[in-house]
Amino acid sequence: MYTPRRYLMCPPAYFAVTYSINPWMDPAKPVDLPLAVAQWEALRDTYRSLGHTVEELAPDPELPDMVYAANGALVVDGRVLGARFAHPERAREAAAHREWYRAHGFAEVREPEHVNEGEGDFAVTASWLLAGRGFRSSPLSHSEAQEFFGRPVVGLDLVDPRFYHLDTALCVLDDTRDDAVMYYPEAFSPGSRAVLARLFPDAVVAGEADARAFGLNAVSDGHHVLLPQAAVGLFEPLRERGYEPVGVDLGELLKGGGSVKCCTAELRG
Repeated sequence: MYTPRRYLMCPPAYFAVTYSINPWMDPAKPVDLPLAVAQWEALRDTYRSLGHTVEELAPDPELPDMVYAANGALVVDGRVLGARFAHPERAREAAAHREWYRAHGFAEVREPEHVNEGEGDFAVTASWLLAGRGFRSSPLSHSEAQEFFGRPVVGLDLVDPRFYHLDTALCVLDDTRDDAVMYYPEAFSPGSRAVLARLFPDAVVAGEADARAFGLNAVSDGHHVLLPQAAVGLFEPLRERGYEPVGVDLGELLKGGGSVKCCTAELRG
């Protein structure tokens, strides 16, 4: 069994690849906006068909990357640590997210001192708060998150620029009953790989093809795992562990460097 979740998403009404800060993005390849909207709506409707609640953050025509709602904040036990973006193109999104949380009943909303990109670089397990660093989020944001949430933080070093956020290289599969994850080892430094192997000896380990297909940019409710349909090598390992993989196509959103998880912020508590 699984418990219905509450998610925040932002429609891609103005989505466009307007700049390039990672190897996945090519501004010369325009986005098919109607197709992007249809793919986003299919993801939203899939969540709702599984019993989850989806809240929507109104898009801003001046903030075309706000569709990647996961980057705007981290919510744990009803407390909100806002984002501070690494690149100026997205900096104004942070205030828009904080305003949404305050307007929707979240009393503790913190504007961070240090650069962090929300659930892009933070992942919540049953026991720990995993925190990525190396390309976007500052290592100083890790202690800030630990003090704010009162949860132990495990820092992980990302070393491959293709996997610039933690949520491109690791997915939490179960954050309630046990500590279950899937990840791509080569995205991490040797020391971080050793930490992951120690903490998660039974993890689903992804190969390069599935990682490159953004298969780890996925969302799990503890039973269903929504992930890019192109990550075919992950489906059977997930089934073997009792999960139900649900493939989705977000090819247009991938042009901007994100897939299922990037489009989804979880409203915990």
